[in-house]
Amino acid sequence: MTEQWTPAAASDVAALDLKPALEAVLMVVDEPATEEHLAKVLERPRREVADALRELADEYATQGRGFELRLVAGGWRYYTRPAYAAAVEGFVLDGQQARLTQAALETLAVVAYRQPVSRSRVSAVRGVNCDGVMRTLLQRGLVEEAGTEPETGAILYRTTNYFLERMGLRGLDELPELAPFLPEADAVEGESQEGVPSFDPDAVDAADADDGVGHSQTEL
Repeated sequence: MTEQWTPAAASDVAALDLKPALEAVLMVVDEPATEEHLAKVLERPRREVADALRELADEYATQGRGFELRLVAGGWRYYTRPAYAAAVEGFVLDGQQARLTQAALETLAVVAYRQPVSRSRVSAVRGVNCDGVMRTLLQRGLVEEAGTEPETGAILYRTTNYFLERMGLRGLDELPELAPFLPEADAVEGESQEGVPSFDPDAVDAADADDGVGHSQTEL
């Protein structure tokens, strides 16, 4: 059984081997990490951290690894070595010519009409967890991050110019009106508003109150 991390374990950070510790941290950063920040996290002098980073970068270059450690924009981060760019492109682009699934099309429609919108709001509209589908749309360049929601800090998403290009639209104002696609009033008479949840802002806001908790299904 893996021992659970506790706050008390933080005091052991200074006792870790510096280079492996740096590698572990740099594997999870999503933007270049500064020497000051790394030194603070690993409880080491900045000079010692800076020297270790440069030594790691030299070691990777000497070994001819498929990645390299670069100092970019004032911080350090792993990057693919240019010589292996073709392999990475082949992996990233594999399957991108395939048609979008029905789940992806529905998720893309929610983003298009509700943007900027968080993943939890998209999931609330569709009634299923949309994390996997959103990753696919991000990978294909159809949606992108658009800041964070002030109230919750959740990442917001919007459609891209590539989305407009693929849809043949000059702008979002050319998206078709939703009204013609909604059920007739007679068809839903006697039902609650939840009977037509597609793009009802009130329904979304209410469902999003629990931040999407409770969705038992997941689509990939």
